Amino acid sequence: MGAAKDIVEQCAVPRFWFSDFPLGHSAGKPFDESSQQETIRGALSLFDSATRANITEQSPQVWAPDDAWKSDFMDVGALSPELVEKLKKDHERTRALKAGQS
Repeated sequence: MGAAKDIVEQCAVPRFWFSDFPLGHSAGKPFDESSQQETIRGALSLFDSATRANITEQSPQVWAPDDAWKSDFMDVGALSPELVEKLKKDHERTRALKAGQS
């Protein structure tokens, strides 16, 4: 299961449950247990329904009522320079914490 259809299909996986969600959310919507369960059920159903190699099935779930999120997702150009700087610092702090754990 995944959200990067072009990449996963290029790898020619035997079965693929595609969710048209932002990257990092291929297991369902965050904090939405029913979305996550539906995603897992759909992905597992491919073991029974896939009749040949390189099968892609698309989840019926939608991230939002329209596709506007696709143009906004990861669009750092729409962020203020101050917010970009804050996000960079937060990221570096997280990396330093993780490096200290290894």
